[in-house]
Amino acid sequence: MPHPLPTEAEPGGRAERLPDRVRLVVLFGGRSAEHDISCISASHVLAAADPGRYEVVPIGITREGRFVEARPDGQLAASGPGTSLQEVLGPHAGSPGAVGVDRGDGNGDGERRVMPTPTVVLPVLHGPNGEDGTIQGMLEVLDTPYVGAGVLASAVAMDKDMAKTVMHAKGIPQTRWRTLCRHRRPSPSELGSLLEELGPIVYVKPANMGSSIGVTRVDSASAGADHVDGTTGDAGVNALGAALDEALRYDDVVVVEAGVQGRELECAVLGNDAPQASVLGEVLTDAEFYDYGDKYFNGTARTAIPAELDEATMRTGRELAVRTFEALRCSGMARVDMFLTDGGEFLVNEVNTIPGFTPISMYPKLWEASGLPYGALVDELVALALESHGRRSAHSTVPGDAH
Repeated sequence: MPHPLPTEAEPGGRAERLPDRVRLVVLFGGRSAEHDISCISASHVLAAADPGRYEVVPIGITREGRFVEARPDGQLAASGPGTSLQEVLGPHAGSPGAVGVDRGDGNGDGERRVMPTPTVVLPVLHGPNGEDGTIQGMLEVLDTPYVGAGVLASAVAMDKDMAKTVMHAKGIPQTRWRTLCRHRRPSPSELGSLLEELGPIVYVKPANMGSSIGVTRVDSASAGADHVDGTTGDAGVNALGAALDEALRYDDVVVVEAGVQGRELECAVLGNDAPQASVLGEVLTDAEFYDYGDKYFNGTARTAIPAELDEATMRTGRELAVRTFEALRCSGMARVDMFLTDGGEFLVNEVNTIPGFTPISMYPKLWEASGLPYGALVDELVALALESHGRRSAHSTVPGDAH
């Protein structure tokens, strides 16, 4: 383990070196099926940011990709498609790094002003067009500091197939999986072979989506789908085909994962060169799996923070979280989701480089339980963003020997 794991978080180190006043642009919403969750997360980030330290500038992105200046009072809760964010502005071709604000009716007839280049951008954008390296790439071109993982880590972690491929190469234990593509849809016999290979219970997921959106649990055995010789029958194949259709609504690439018998654990990681891991938390749900409704709306899921684990198991899980964070070249923050099998083996499920920040989200709750409250966590993330940007800015842009 390259970096010692703290018994609790050590707040205040980097944050003490922050400038007295920081302009913090919070980006939220976005062109993603996770748009509403992003709005909820952003409202709580805005409420937690210290007004004495931050000049907070909330900028929403509509489902159609329009930028809108929101009220900086945290009232960003969404109520559904088309009503989450009013479309009143768009990009402005002013100065580099600026955001154009149209205060009119969205037709370009209103008063326009240009906001100065932000000091730090905090993307609270979940899913495609925000968590996948696109916004990060734009901000790097604009030479603007931003919170979280860089372009490469964001893109790789967002794509479940690519992330699993990299983790496999780096020796990170994980669930068995196979990848399917829209342009090469498997035949019924191939779907049957896939179930026989991975087992009767599989999870079908869009490669580039989070919050369990588009995810289906397929249990061919409970559907009475197996033949007497143990091979998979038509019901199992049909169920897998329907799950594939659902996942393909959200992406052209789909991963099919083997089901795991065990506990669902999560770990929050924070840092750049010396990442630290929080205590582990456990997700407890009576549902077949921790789905979108359970995560955000039904209120039936429960969490245990810290998870009930012996000291050695807790340390093993935290070490694996940091190893995974480093294997994907993450920086700033990430939440590592994993399973602890009934046999005592840890398996990484996935990595979220922009984890949720809602009141029930595990990332801030895990750090709070580790000694780092929400407001101090925001300070640490901003300080890490400035640290990363300073390092990128120090790289030479002159070819050859420039001594």
